[in-house]
Amino acid sequence: MRTTLARGIRRATAVCAVAALAASALVGCGSDRGPSVYYMNFKPEQAQQFEDIAEEYTELTGVPVKVVTAASGSYMQTLKAEMAKSNAPTLFQINGQEGFGIWQDYLADISDYGVVTGLNDDVEPITDAAGVARAFPFAVEGFGLLYNEEIFDRYFAAPNPAVGSVEEIDGFDDLKAVAEDLQARKDEFGLDGAFASTSLLPGEEWRWTNHLMNGPLHYEIVDRDISDFSDMAQAEFTYERQFRQLFDLYLENSTVPPALATGRATSDAMAEFATGKAAMVQNGNWAWSQIAGVGGNVIKEDKIKFMPMYMGMPDEERNGLNVGTENYLAVNSRASAEDQQATRDFVEWLFLSERGKELVVDELGFIAPFADYAPDEVPADPLAQQVQAAIQDPKSNSLPWDFQFSPNQNFRDRYGQNLAQYAMGNLTWQDVVDRFRDDWEYEMANQIALQS
Repeated sequence: MRTTLARGIRRATAVCAVAALAASALVGCGSDRGPSVYYMNFKPEQAQQFEDIAEEYTELTGVPVKVVTAASGSYMQTLKAEMAKSNAPTLFQINGQEGFGIWQDYLADISDYGVVTGLNDDVEPITDAAGVARAFPFAVEGFGLLYNEEIFDRYFAAPNPAVGSVEEIDGFDDLKAVAEDLQARKDEFGLDGAFASTSLLPGEEWRWTNHLMNGPLHYEIVDRDISDFSDMAQAEFTYERQFRQLFDLYLENSTVPPALATGRATSDAMAEFATGKAAMVQNGNWAWSQIAGVGGNVIKEDKIKFMPMYMGMPDEERNGLNVGTENYLAVNSRASAEDQQATRDFVEWLFLSERGKELVVDELGFIAPFADYAPDEVPADPLAQQVQAAIQDPKSNSLPWDFQFSPNQNFRDRYGQNLAQYAMGNLTWQDVVDRFRDDWEYEMANQIALQS
């Protein structure tokens, strides 16, 4: 992989250094019961793994580790509520620029932690304006188009496929031809649609507002030579046509009609893909655990594959997956000194000890961004293996996670609602574009005002 991953993660840290939201006045935390750790977990799908890890660490050290997992979509509300308590989380997750701005008054200086000094050279922590490390990335992830290779093999072996093989798909025109042909011949291949449903249920639009938007934002940022969050006071949405091309392809060649997409969740789409009702779905390497756990899953580990999200971008035949991170762990600066030390000891054990590394790779399934991990210390699941291969591939140009440049969740929520109205036929595409630009300018102005 070329240097875009390094630049993307570094860019995120620079973004965080200037993004600032006023943090609510919350009650400080501490413990009068001896040193302890309280981890506020962001990932519901890994709740049990973290609880097991906490139990093992407590048995090993005698230090209590409490894990509380927020329900899907409620992390921010849950974290704010927990931070207001006397025994608040000592370890919590922030999501790049937004998280830094909200929680900057609660982020301890972790500059000398082993999880910071031990990061790979192309990965950096979140730093404040003075260059002090305040949060560290703990996993690298990737997303793109997932496809079922068994369905594709049957399609390419059948008479008159749109292209000769999956290797010949290296741009939007080829992807469109294959998707539309699969949709037209779906009964022949036992499909309900070429793509799984485009989940536009309220709160479920992140695959489009974040991930599908990443390519257009990345290209615009490169074109405009943007390096800091504050430079994006306005978004031109230069590549709105390319976004629409792929979004329309999903909607029009799906398991459900476009107007019904507003009632579908991501879990619905993943179940359709897992059970062989769809040949493709957009998602990331974290999806394997979801797919493998679906009752009636028919996808074999060696038959689930990634391809880039082709949408008609310039020179996109050289593009690979979208690789990066928005997940950072922070230590609560308002915790007692002994609880901060206990939390440091816990994260350094988990991410840097030999036993901890086993748990990170085998139980949590993280592609860890630390130099102490050997090249073969990566999760065994097939999608994580492919992301790792993409990171190491010198021929592909992986795209950094530049969707983090969008102003805030309010903006993304409105954008998702507008995409849903477009799918239902209540808005034109030009309406969506105009609202995108107006909402971006409004929300970014709010962000910048809060920095002063």
